[in-house]
Amino acid sequence: MDLTLSPEHRQIRDTARMFVEREVLPYAREWDRAEEMDRGIVQKLAELGFLGGPIPTEYGGAGLDHLSYCLIVEEVGKGDSSVRGVISVNVGLVAKTILKWGTEDQKRRWLPGLCSGESLGCYALTEPGSGSDAAALTMKAERDDGSWILSGTKMFITNGAWATHALVFARTGEDGPKGITCFVVETAADGFSTTPVKGKLGLRAQDTAELILDGVRVPDENRLGGEGEGFKVAMSALDNGRMSLASGCVGIAQGCLEASVAYAKERETFGGPIARYQLIQELLADMAVETEAARLLVWKVAALADAGKNHTLESSHAKYFASEVAVRAANAAVQIFGGYGYIDEYPVGKYLRDARVTTLYEGTSQIQKLIIGRALTGENAFS
Repeated sequence: MDLTLSPEHRQIRDTARMFVEREVLPYAREWDRAEEMDRGIVQKLAELGFLGGPIPTEYGGAGLDHLSYCLIVEEVGKGDSSVRGVISVNVGLVAKTILKWGTEDQKRRWLPGLCSGESLGCYALTEPGSGSDAAALTMKAERDDGSWILSGTKMFITNGAWATHALVFARTGEDGPKGITCFVVETAADGFSTTPVKGKLGLRAQDTAELILDGVRVPDENRLGGEGEGFKVAMSALDNGRMSLASGCVGIAQGCLEASVAYAKERETFGGPIARYQLIQELLADMAVETEAARLLVWKVAALADAGKNHTLESSHAKYFASEVAVRAANAAVQIFGGYGYIDEYPVGKYLRDARVTTLYEGTSQIQKLIIGRALTGENAFS
């Protein structure tokens, strides 16, 4: 794959790789066990431009192309998916959504802080009773003079307790997608509180929270997009978020492959390394081919994004395939490591735990199949 990368892309990838080796890998297992990472990682990510990679420089970003962004996310995802989530949400779901839907004033007001690490964003769509069926959300937003009063609960929100700004989707009108509006809510507002979600199978160090909004007043100038356009805003955000998530999944798969090859060469049974056995080589070959295929799907999405073209379908392709590949690669890696794969002295058990949720959030694998099926047949299975 290096043959297709420019010197600049290689430098960006190598910078991300060195950052992970220095600032992430030495602490990842400790963070995982403690179910909390050092909040200082946010500023360290910002200092390298990772929190504003594809955001234009005029708004405080690094002005990178999307391939560069995907290379960064892959490397960080290979190191620790909990750290990767900070980037994916802040950039892919929040900053890029503000860039697309925000007024000039909104972009200049919010993007520089999100890129510098002074602010941190979260994406608040999922509720306790609505996940895949996002259009069924029940959080209310009611007009009050020049403001809106928001009340309700959001669940499983990455960066939820750390965030200074939340993209909150609330019902302002009729049932269904046309009655939803998006707001940028400052989490320091009166009536805004969070409860951490602990005991997760994977992404244990990642800040995940329940958000409770109890009569939170939000000025109309914080509305992102038009009234009733919130569902469109949410879905466009997921196009970018799925690119980020798929990149992180490629990182997991690549990490599993590298760890498994190294272990297979050094682990000996029956008088030689297990790497010489055909069934071990079969597992490794499958991991290698599927990882490359997933990476190319991600890069296709990046190319479309850089060309300014719609990539809704391609993002679903990449997210569906890469997340399933990550799970398969991690499962195969545990098999290769045997009993050692089942303890956290080695990374593959954590890869498996972290990979499992990637087939669930930002649209389950089943939802991705329905999106792809709709594009193929013209029939909408959601109605």
